[in-house]
Amino acid sequence: MTSLFSYLITILGVVFWFFRAIVTLFYQLEVDFFATPLNVDLEIAVLFATLPCMLLVIKRNLIGATLYFAIYISYFGTALYNAVIEMQATGVTIVNSSNLICICLGVIIPTLTFLDILINKNRKGFVSDKKTDWFYENEQYDREFDERADRNQYKL
Repeated sequence: MTSLFSYLITILGVVFWFFRAIVTLFYQLEVDFFATPLNVDLEIAVLFATLPCMLLVIKRNLIGATLYFAIYISYFGTALYNAVIEMQATGVTIVNSSNLICICLGVIIPTLTFLDILINKNRKGFVSDKKTDWFYENEQYDREFDERADRNQYKL
């Protein structure tokens, strides 16, 4: 990760994961919290499936970002649609709006992560540095250097 945007999106994804874990824990302990999980069993599965995806995202792997994006869009995408329809039918309440904000974050963060890794050329597959490639990828220079080293054997 080379850009500040990449760092911030990854950190925001990890913080959001901790937030969803706290929301699920408080729901299981029956403590009042401003957000509630959509489906507790599925939320726990999503939380555990996110862990290896986040490790791959930190390593800038496109497969990890794709899985992270697919898991969160499939979980939060339908919930976003249902939350908008519910808010239109029942009106805006604090619980509805806080859940809608969490659901929107659950859609936006993986989308930004996926797009960042997809577009960023500094990910693992595109490691190339023009300052040093001329030296490491130039076999002609290596051969010349070896021939000069063989001829210049000075004896004292």
